[in-house]
Amino acid sequence: MRQRLLKLIPQLLAILVLAVVTSAAWAAWLGWDQHRDVQPDGTTTGPYEAWQVIGLVLTLLAPVYWAASRRYFAGAVLGVTVGLTAAAFYDWSDDSSGLFMVGVGMVMVGSLVVTAAVSAVIASVKRDGRRRGAAPGSRP
Repeated sequence: MRQRLLKLIPQLLAILVLAVVTSAAWAAWLGWDQHRDVQPDGTTTGPYEAWQVIGLVLTLLAPVYWAASRRYFAGAVLGVTVGLTAAAFYDWSDDSSGLFMVGVGMVMVGSLVVTAAVSAVIASVKRDGRRRGAAPGSRP
């Protein structure tokens, strides 16, 4: 029982750390831009620009790589998903139409799927890299 608890603690810490890092990255990239741009034809866009979302995604690759390469898969997937979902909920909850929950749900599902796929690729590449770097004559 004690061994299982000791193995669980790093996963839980990874989830917590990645959730905090992800929320901070959201605030840095997306949190400050709250106005919509009105086009000449009257349509509105925003509040985020594509470069902000791309910057957020690229920023999150580093902590996901850190967690997945250390086999903290739950930390990578759940930490980023919880962080993005909580940040989106907080940021969008002032929407009077109530449709913000649809967007929050899409952020949750999308981040869960994409982070799981990226973590699997990172783990696979790291595992293959260790296998190639093994001593001559050793079995994989």
